[in-house]
Amino acid sequence: MSELAWDEIDRRAVDTARVLAADAVEKVGNGHPGTAMSLAPAAYLLYQRVLRHDPTDTHWLGRDRFILSAGHSSLTQYVQLYLGGFGLELDDLKTLRTWGSLTPGHPEYGHTKGVEITTGPLGQGLASAVGFAYAARYERGLFDPDAAAGTSPFDHHVFVVAGDGDLQEGVTAEAGSLAGHQQLGNLIAIYDSNQISIEDDTNVAFTEDVQARYEAYGWQVQVVDWKKTGEYVEDVAALHSAIEAAKAETAKPSLIILKTIIGWPAPGKQNTGKIHGSALGADELAATKKVLGFDPEETFAVADDVIAHTRSLAERAASDRAAWQESFDAWAAANPERKTLLDRLEAATLPDGIEDALPTFEAGKDVSTRAASGVVLNALAAELPELWGGSADLAESNLTTIKDAKSFIPAEWSTHEWSGDPYGRVLHFGIREHAMGAIVNGIKLHGPTRPFGGTFLIFSDYMRPAVRLAALMDIPSVFVWTHDSVALGEDGPTHQPIEQLATLRLIPNFTVVRPADANETAAAWLEILRRQGGPTGIALTRQNIAVFPRGENGFATTEGVAKGAYVLIDAPDAKPDVVLIATGSEVQLAVVARETLAEEGINARVVSAPSLEWFAEQDAAYRESVLPAAVTARVSIEAGATGLWRGLVGDRGRTVGIDHFGASADYKTLFEKFGVTAEAVVEAARATVKENA
Repeated sequence: MSELAWDEIDRRAVDTARVLAADAVEKVGNGHPGTAMSLAPAAYLLYQRVLRHDPTDTHWLGRDRFILSAGHSSLTQYVQLYLGGFGLELDDLKTLRTWGSLTPGHPEYGHTKGVEITTGPLGQGLASAVGFAYAARYERGLFDPDAAAGTSPFDHHVFVVAGDGDLQEGVTAEAGSLAGHQQLGNLIAIYDSNQISIEDDTNVAFTEDVQARYEAYGWQVQVVDWKKTGEYVEDVAALHSAIEAAKAETAKPSLIILKTIIGWPAPGKQNTGKIHGSALGADELAATKKVLGFDPEETFAVADDVIAHTRSLAERAASDRAAWQESFDAWAAANPERKTLLDRLEAATLPDGIEDALPTFEAGKDVSTRAASGVVLNALAAELPELWGGSADLAESNLTTIKDAKSFIPAEWSTHEWSGDPYGRVLHFGIREHAMGAIVNGIKLHGPTRPFGGTFLIFSDYMRPAVRLAALMDIPSVFVWTHDSVALGEDGPTHQPIEQLATLRLIPNFTVVRPADANETAAAWLEILRRQGGPTGIALTRQNIAVFPRGENGFATTEGVAKGAYVLIDAPDAKPDVVLIATGSEVQLAVVARETLAEEGINARVVSAPSLEWFAEQDAAYRESVLPAAVTARVSIEAGATGLWRGLVGDRGRTVGIDHFGASADYKTLFEKFGVTAEAVVEAARATVKENA
């Protein structure tokens, strides 16, 4: 165990961090100073003594990862990024939480150098950190599986700082259970147990034994109590020893319960809810500065020797990086094929000719798109070792299993059905949809693999915070959602999605893909994997649906899938009287309706629209070629809420859908009773053609 060198200059740097946090909040007039003040010793210890990182390159492959799950205490991280020379300067701290600054209210991924994840909603950071730890292990398995523990350039730790709010959120319970089950020895969380939240003392709502709970999850738990003597002593050496013990524990994730006094050492507001989420106030701030030996009249004061000392981190980091680089170069020389794979993944490209791996499905057979998706996933997985995932206990329903692959679990958890391996690629989340979403995000944020997680579309509601954060971070997480309409049938209205497609489409930067048949599913998967920006949810049928004769009898190939909407089968001479726009299983209804309308002398164009978001990206000329402005007779067909379709069909168009909850019956009966039929499409088309004549 390495000994901690902690000098007077370190104490002064910690106190500087406290004052900077208080000054920043005071200047803007709002924010969270208390935790940043009392956690300053822990944050400084991590950044200056523990983390393996490089201030000159925040994307260095060999770095440890740091996640501030208590994101409201953004200054805990911002001040250290300033002191350590990661790119923030004093002016950035002075513009905290203001327009255009690099220091928003919560740390934001892709906005501020050194921030690994956007941690807004409490619990998401700690839960996603489990995904980071998953990814670290899986990537080691891809690139350096045979190296002894601790000797690989792919070995590193994931550090988290969490607060009382994180531990109360249910998502961390789900993820914490999985972390213990997975024996993630590379995950170390420091829980700032200050027992204060916005409503002051947490005893009003949170009195459980956190230590016992996490020990029951299978974590190593240590307690560092800075209040144990009756006097408050910030025993940094004890915290350092606990971190070293956590690093030495390789078979369990570690939780270090750090008992602090929030807002220390503010003489009047420490240990109160008043310092949690609001400025200290001029008098309290001045009193605090006096306690710490700072001039109350000065703001944002940083001594020259303090900043020189903290920014010498770059010199210390250079030594660590040089040693790592030597190890990495040796690995690369010994593993040329794996190095080639790493280079491809870091370049975010797919292998040449990957489209040749896609299966094709014969027309004339009915195939559910969930079944097609399973076939496609396995075909692509054979060519893409970076593709891995699973479902929230619905593998047999979601068909998300990569066949003949090991499960990503310690071998001791193997069952009759599943063979475990720490480097396996089949994920089992259990019935934990919320954690699944966060873990998938964490995997994607950690490195260049492509994770996916599956459940029923209705349970996307349980995943929504993580889905929204994926969109906010612009990361290509993939969510597989099957049983995509009332056509799942007899399970009834609790399981039948109605508004889910619409509400997911309302999330900015999120893509919903609902393929029309098996071959469209294959094309959709390839396009999803080609894209590197923003998350995607692919919605798939339970029931079998028609496979269209691609390239025959007037049917288009699947080339247009990547553009989001395309003409599947056109009206004679490409001059439609009405345009039928459909997604998923309802496209076949539009095709049948087109034939009936033709017998009545009404020429219909059928547009398959698997992704309205991809279609919106296309230029005006392409969109006009699919949906001519002159053709105002339009009908949308989708077995879900209809409100958003008004933007495409217009005031004189018609919508065929469902704006009420479902019922328990077989899907054919439900579609008939709820009016999602070819006959309903024909009737709507007749009406809109008449109105637009």
